[in-house]
Amino acid sequence: MNSSTKSWALVILAVVSVVLLLGGVRAGQIVTMVRANEKFAPPPEAVSSARVQASEWLATRSAVATLVAVQGVTLGAELPGIVRQIAFESGASVRRGAPLVKLDTSTEEAQLASAQAEASLARVNLERVRELRQGESGTQADLDAAEARAKQAQAAVALLEATIAKKTIRAPFDGRISIRQVELGQILAAGTPVASLQSVSPIFADFWLPQQALAEVHAGQKARLRADPFPGVEWSGSVTTVNPEVDVATRNVRVRATFPNADGRLRPGMFASVELLGNEKKAVVVIPATAVIFAPYGDSVYAIEEKKEANGKTSTVVRQKFVRLGERRGDFVAVSSGLSPGEAIVSAGAFKLRNGMAVAVSDAPAPGAQLDPKPADQ
Repeated sequence: MNSSTKSWALVILAVVSVVLLLGGVRAGQIVTMVRANEKFAPPPEAVSSARVQASEWLATRSAVATLVAVQGVTLGAELPGIVRQIAFESGASVRRGAPLVKLDTSTEEAQLASAQAEASLARVNLERVRELRQGESGTQADLDAAEARAKQAQAAVALLEATIAKKTIRAPFDGRISIRQVELGQILAAGTPVASLQSVSPIFADFWLPQQALAEVHAGQKARLRADPFPGVEWSGSVTTVNPEVDVATRNVRVRATFPNADGRLRPGMFASVELLGNEKKAVVVIPATAVIFAPYGDSVYAIEEKKEANGKTSTVVRQKFVRLGERRGDFVAVSSGLSPGEAIVSAGAFKLRNGMAVAVSDAPAPGAQLDPKPADQ
């Protein structure tokens, strides 16, 4: 072997030695990192906790209602004519019988004066014929004809008086009138709408319930109403009518409750929430609604448990439990199965957990759950 070959062999041997050395160092680093990862334990997640509570709730049933006026009509002209007087302001309260709109009656009044003169003459002629008949100077036929002419003349007067009365549109009941839809001088055809009149004190709330509720709902049952435009305000009333028939398409029954509305804040057509109050309380198991993880495959919560490690130490871990939920009230939700009273559960921070994860229960106070929560500014 010549000197050149020996030199190349030494170079190759040196390179292989360096590669093996570097590979060994890197392999040692990887083994060290793997062992460190095996021993590494992530810090416990901080969560807030709550206890499953046993409580009693008054049996209620909720529904979405539409407010309906006790009496409501759209006033219109019964006869054609020209508007000569408008006697109301839009949005004003009116009394029963108050004149609202008067149409032109000049022609009818002239005809009425003529008819009254004819009726007066017919009465005078009738009296004369009666006197002649009593004196046996007239015939019975003359008397019958005079009586018929007197009745005919009086009927013509009554017809014109009725026509004049119908050309004055009056309020059929006490209520609040809407924005007017006519102007002075406007020619109205028969049936032309003038304004809407609504009687809103008290007011009806109509809603639908499933047929299963028929065993619980009855006339006179207490009810409670809330409306979005007036947060924090409740109206107390009662059920007045339960429809005697069930809708064949939906199998729901229509129910009507009546509520006082002296201040007129509730308006016909408004959306409202109605609760029917039962007479008996029922035992329920409740948890804060923030503790529930909602998912398509089922709702669940994380229960907090103590776990004993192999080294004898105790750690706090969570275990996922699937639950069946019931009625919800305020910040609480009822649990019909899956939990027992007294169990500790995660009330805040459950979204970041997984089954068996270690947790640290935070001592920081969490917002308290309430059955009747109100905004902070109230």
